[in-house]
Amino acid sequence: MRVIPAIDIIGGKCVRLSQGDYNTKKIYNEHPLEVALEFEDHGIQHIHLVDLDGAKAKHIVNFKVLETIATKTKLKIDFGGGLKSNEDLKIAFDCGAGQITGGSIAVNDRDTFLGWIETYGAERIILGADVKDEKIAITGWQQESDKKLIPFVKDYQRKGIQYVICTDIKKDGMLGGPAIALYKRLLAETMINKTMVSMSGVEDVKTSGISLIASGGIGQFEDLPALSEIGCEGAIIGKAIYENKISLKQLEEFILSA
Repeated sequence: MRVIPAIDIIGGKCVRLSQGDYNTKKIYNEHPLEVALEFEDHGIQHIHLVDLDGAKAKHIVNFKVLETIATKTKLKIDFGGGLKSNEDLKIAFDCGAGQITGGSIAVNDRDTFLGWIETYGAERIILGADVKDEKIAITGWQQESDKKLIPFVKDYQRKGIQYVICTDIKKDGMLGGPAIALYKRLLAETMINKTMVSMSGVEDVKTSGISLIASGGIGQFEDLPALSEIGCEGAIIGKAIYENKISLKQLEEFILSA
């Protein structure tokens, strides 16, 4: 399971929110590059970089932070927040994003999001499925849509989406543990059996599903093996790192033991 620390940006600074509430903003470092370099020094290879200003403004804002981290580290960056147009996407990739996450755009402009999958490939486009009471939230979690989580994900799975980040907003930033039961159900509901027939006529059933990246609620190291055990492909960790609930040394050892 990939370990993916989160760096959330407001005003060019590294911050964390609780349950997506901008009024709970806490600044942890004024220089996100310093944070990224420290992650890299501990063997971390991936980060989840979120433009919270962009999510609110509905267009990319903190692309310079993305560019700085991409050019001064070897980290593989998933970038999200405020990506609403083809131009936003081009800026993100030009500035060094390896993958992007689309949440609100997947709800509000399905045709554009599907166009991104077709143009850039499903391996570079992550579906952001952020939920409150199992309904998809949009616009930096400020609004609730009428889309239900599992049908929403399954619909895009049929269109080729492989990677899905699912955040239970009520758990985000609360350090109370991830939404294990929800993730188990999502993984089970999106599992597909495909029957393959060889040239000799022998049938072989192959099972495949989404690559689920858990996000929100991770508050102690033991949450990581628990998520790995149920089949999560990755885990995004935020406040638990910044509040020293999980040390970078622990993450380094977990990565080396995988």
